[in-house]
Amino acid sequence: MVPEAERLVAVTRGPLTECVHRGHVAVADANGRLLYYAGDPAHVTFARSSAKPLQALPVLESGAADAFAMTDPELALLCASHNGEETHVQTAQTLLSKMGLSGEHLQCGAHYPFHRQTAQAMRRRGEQPTNLHNNCSGKHSGMLALALMLGADIAGYLAPEHPVQRRMLAAVSEMSGVPESDIAIGVDGCGVPVFGMPLAALAAAYARFGRPDGQPEARRIACERLMRAIVHHPDYLAGDDRYDTQLVRATSGRLIGKMGAEGVFAIAVPERGWGIAVKIEDGAQRALYPAATEALRQLGLLSDTELAALAKFHRPLQHNWQGTEVGAIVPEFQLRPAAG
Repeated sequence: MVPEAERLVAVTRGPLTECVHRGHVAVADANGRLLYYAGDPAHVTFARSSAKPLQALPVLESGAADAFAMTDPELALLCASHNGEETHVQTAQTLLSKMGLSGEHLQCGAHYPFHRQTAQAMRRRGEQPTNLHNNCSGKHSGMLALALMLGADIAGYLAPEHPVQRRMLAAVSEMSGVPESDIAIGVDGCGVPVFGMPLAALAAAYARFGRPDGQPEARRIACERLMRAIVHHPDYLAGDDRYDTQLVRATSGRLIGKMGAEGVFAIAVPERGWGIAVKIEDGAQRALYPAATEALRQLGLLSDTELAALAKFHRPLQHNWQGTEVGAIVPEFQLRPAAG
């Protein structure tokens, strides 16, 4: 019997549960061994932006990060789904200028910043967003750096057959343990290939990212540099108001997590050599962070102080338009140990 999605999060209003979000959780170690789960840990899903730290690895391994003198904030931005705040845009612009390029060379498309105040200010000024405001501009800048390092055509870097994308697919395959031929390939929101794999494989990839001891030297160094950059500059991973940034801050870098669109979140736990991956079946972001935080709580990975710092993400309160508390978003699953 194929395991089904499990009820992970309830949305309450007064005395009733008004809505439920189902999904899956997988916890794995760097050997690929499943440790704990909820729902179906073999559920195949696109990693979406959770793959960004893995996609950044070839940029460092190729020597491009050193060739273009990438700073730690720039390295963190390679892994980011950033807010599009001024510091994010300026950092992407500076990185591109080191390559002799500009935002016009990015093919991620333009959208208004995720950061509400920044987007509102731009609209008041009548200012249109550019490619640099796209939350994926750091990742795309890294792809252009890798293309230049490989001597490849920068105009076609989105294509699955481009040398940049072939390197990134290989890195995702090696880190997840899923053969390239078994990884489902789709097109992400920013136009580049996106990778589909079992949730437990994504968890294992993050375990290896956080504990890269057994990796080849170049990969180990790349993982360590990216983790260090994120730990020291978590604002560049997302933004002040975002869970990814707050998780790193609250735990002083003990935990590094990255969201992906449609309800995906992956976490590296370096001290234990574990990785955690969460998928909300209906893609609802409102259920994602409560589920991820609850998984961390159940695994004993958050102190009381850290859990308190993440309280607004763990059990968010629901308010009506008058500001009256009317309910909450409540995680209600229980992780189970894997057999054997």
